[in-house]
Amino acid sequence: MATGETGFDDVTFDLISVQYHSLKAGHDYGQYVRDASNAGREDIADFFREVMQQDSERAKRCHEFLKERSGTDESGPAVT
Repeated sequence: MATGETGFDDVTFDLISVQYHSLKAGHDYGQYVRDASNAGREDIADFFREVMQQDSERAKRCHEFLKERSGTDESGPAVT
């Protein structure tokens, strides 16, 4: 399995990347919720809350996959 320059295999790197971006986006969406609420658009604020929840669930799934791969030959030397 390729580990590239990071020491992580491609799948582990991809999971970490998706987890990071999901968590980062979830943080940013908090501002979007406030902006929509301040504009009196609770329907849009609710939409942003839904999107935030979806990203939170996505990050959690990545975390579970990473826990599963940790310490296995699949994960590469940086995670074992």
